[in-house]
Amino acid sequence: MTPLQLFKCLSDDTRLKSVLIVSTLKEACVCDLMDALELDQPKVSRHLAELRKCDIVLGERRGKWVYYQLHPELPEWAKDMIAQVAQNNLDYFSTALDKLKHAQSQGTAC
Repeated sequence: MTPLQLFKCLSDDTRLKSVLIVSTLKEACVCDLMDALELDQPKVSRHLAELRKCDIVLGERRGKWVYYQLHPELPEWAKDMIAQVAQNNLDYFSTALDKLKHAQSQGTAC
């Protein structure tokens, strides 16, 4: 993976926030991202498909949901960059994390 490929794959707000959430939580399912981003399942799944195609995330089916993590073969420099962006830009996606935590506390998350 080249830096250009990575940045092109992350150039969409939904894909970038999804990766930052997955990176922060270490794992997130489609329903988690639906709650966090307030988007419907087809839209979230479409963006995750793009991230899978780019080899940024890897999904694992468990029951009716698919759980995502950063792809284990993602280059170390890319993992480090994603972690740095997440740590230093929490304000960019903290609202989404708060929505997810609220859904989980209400028992409405998956």
